[in-house]
Amino acid sequence: MSGDRIRLEVRERGDAERGSRVSRRLRREGLIPGVLYGKGQSRAIAVAERSLRSALTGPSGMHAIVDVVIEGQKTEHHAVLKDYQQHPIRGTITHVDFHEVRLDQAIQASVTIQLVGEAPGTNVGGVVQQVTREIAIEALPGAIPEHLEVDVSGLDVGDALRLEDVPAIDGVTFLDDPHETVVATCSLPRGLGVAEEEAEEAEGEAVEGEAAEGEEPGEPAAGSADDSATEE
Repeated sequence: MSGDRIRLEVRERGDAERGSRVSRRLRREGLIPGVLYGKGQSRAIAVAERSLRSALTGPSGMHAIVDVVIEGQKTEHHAVLKDYQQHPIRGTITHVDFHEVRLDQAIQASVTIQLVGEAPGTNVGGVVQQVTREIAIEALPGAIPEHLEVDVSGLDVGDALRLEDVPAIDGVTFLDDPHETVVATCSLPRGLGVAEEEAEEAEGEAVEGEAAEGEEPGEPAAGSADDSATEE
């Protein structure tokens, strides 16, 4: 859960420290530009890349509650990471948006789904496919899970696991449609399924052929009445 509290010291950026050119310079200096939103205002900030990485790689991951402290001030701004941008090649964070929150007021967030367990259908050639990778939830900031574990140990071939099948979590409300949201399915690979159907059809044709060969020409089928029989 995101109840872990992490102190994050940042520096407020003035008007002269805004713009793409300045942002690139900040990154070269090991600082990540960002914005702190809250109480009807926004503040441009810069945070040390090392401190940011430490704050967001703890037990609560990206859903950690961060106590943002602006340099030269004592006030703590309880905030959560609302959005971030990454470098397209290196994958490093290039910009962050923090939103202030009240610890006693529920917020909405998106959490990723991790499948756990082994589906019985895989023992007969089935393949588990994850259809939904994240869902929207509502909870207090301290109750937002880092991720949602979904057990697939009940999936057989042809089964679908929906959000309504996922056990409820205390203090967490699922916002997506529980019946329409398919989390995972288990099915045979397309080639294997076609091969099995063809094999069944061939087996059925062989049985019919054997039955036809066993009948003598002109011999009535078993159980049929002989039209030439005379009533007694």
